[in-house]
Amino acid sequence: MLGNMALEPMESRSWHAHYDEGVPVDLAFEDITLNEYTERAAKTWGDRPALTFLNCSFTYSELNDKVRRCAAALRGLGVEKGTRVAIQLPNIPQAIIAFHGALRAGAEVVMTNPLYTLREIEHQWKDADCDLAIVADFIWEETLEPNRAKLRPKTYVVAHIPDYLRFPLNLLAPLKLARAKPKRYAKVKPAKDVHEFKPLVEGAPPTPPSLDVTPDDIAVLQYTGGTTGLSKGAVLTHRNLSCNAQQIHSWFPKVDPGNESTLICLPLFHVFGLSVGMNWSIWSGSKMVLVPNPRDIPALVKAITKHKVTLFPGVPALFNAINNFPGVENLDMTSVKSCFSGSAPIAKDVQEKFEALTKSTIIEGFGMSETSPVTHVNPLYGTRKIGSIGIPVSSTDSKIVDAEDDSKELGVGEEGELLVRGPQVMQGYWNREEESAEVLAGGWMHTGDLASMDEDGFFKICGRKKDMINCSGLKVFPDEVDEVLMGHPAILEAATIGVPDAERGETVKSFIVLNEGASLTAEEVEKYAREQLAAYKIPRKVEFMDELPKSSVMKILRRELRDREEQQG
Repeated sequence: MLGNMALEPMESRSWHAHYDEGVPVDLAFEDITLNEYTERAAKTWGDRPALTFLNCSFTYSELNDKVRRCAAALRGLGVEKGTRVAIQLPNIPQAIIAFHGALRAGAEVVMTNPLYTLREIEHQWKDADCDLAIVADFIWEETLEPNRAKLRPKTYVVAHIPDYLRFPLNLLAPLKLARAKPKRYAKVKPAKDVHEFKPLVEGAPPTPPSLDVTPDDIAVLQYTGGTTGLSKGAVLTHRNLSCNAQQIHSWFPKVDPGNESTLICLPLFHVFGLSVGMNWSIWSGSKMVLVPNPRDIPALVKAITKHKVTLFPGVPALFNAINNFPGVENLDMTSVKSCFSGSAPIAKDVQEKFEALTKSTIIEGFGMSETSPVTHVNPLYGTRKIGSIGIPVSSTDSKIVDAEDDSKELGVGEEGELLVRGPQVMQGYWNREEESAEVLAGGWMHTGDLASMDEDGFFKICGRKKDMINCSGLKVFPDEVDEVLMGHPAILEAATIGVPDAERGETVKSFIVLNEGASLTAEEVEKYAREQLAAYKIPRKVEFMDELPKSSVMKILRRELRDREEQQG
């Protein structure tokens, strides 16, 4: 591993002039591990609500008690300092208990997508050398139990979604979930080294082991999405994740600790949901409102209105879906104060419509698995540039370099690769020394994103190096094309890729989803684009779809569209 990228006191940067009042250039970080988060929250906000899930709720004292018991239970199963524990759960209370309980037991956590196939699970758990896995019952029954011999972990702890629900849902939910399609409840057959979550945790003493865990110890192996091949584990220490939670908190100086309510609909296995959702909430004593399925827009809207959600970390597809939810204009969603948008660029009309609906402010930011994740955000109260990812957060530096030669720093307005450094940057990729050295060359995280910086120090993402379309030597950035297309009143979503072309090398193809009841032709799309884009950027091919492929965090998967084109080509 290459060590922390903690900075010396920051040199003056153009963006520092745009920090909101109360946001420091250099943040005085508290040197604590994630193990101390729930303990401190229990001491500070013990009687305040920590989380709510359907008719289940815990105070911070109750949450900390369960975390302590979970740690003791895992130690009893052989977990020691450095043991790698996989967690494959939806957004339910057990995911939070398991994450912090495993850390308290000294483990290094591997968060795993519940939607993964056996091949993906097998790769991740073998790559990380996981010895124990905490999983959902339906995953255990359908995928894991029949294939135990192929998988690395020898011990399993199985959780049921209804475990902590109260009457009558504790009786009704198993029946409903067992009949659901896909199935979301299963009974666990007795087996060696297979334990049920709630009895195991509740039967353990509330006395976590005494461990010498330091901020520089590994907390999480955060696997990348695998959009360019097999996923890699970004090594994140307690310091990386703790610093990022503190950076996020400092960016919101008017947050009222102990009195906020945060919507946790982004999956906790994803670093955005993990850090901006869970870890920041526990740091600030916010009530976590858990919603397991971000695609369940009725559930999201109900959660916002019922629990008076004030903070909403989300992605553009979620804000857009809520905007288009039938009857949403008749609901009171004005409890929402601040929204943090990431994972993909947000269209101006989507942002403005949601802000008008809720009277909130959406600030777009940027991050990646390798940076815990947040590196850039727009100011909440001062200058906010829609369409940009904002400015580097406290104690974070950034620059634009030539995409082919990182020794050449580029000037204002020039497009190149985005580089960042700060205490939130990973230590490297797990067991991949050469790739780690390459991506962290010179003490800077090479993001692989193409961007530019304006005269005020605001950064704008132009696209991924691998997504850039080369039309006869001219660069086309898909995000720019998509933003223009989504400005059309008939278009709900758009995703643009490059496809082979005999004359131009590549040409532009856009996949489009129309608003319900709308109609549009490819010729009309081209005419609209021609009014706002240079000729070489105009989609020469247009395909209408009912739905675009999306990841578990609602990020549009251009990779799948490219694969589809190759298969059809």
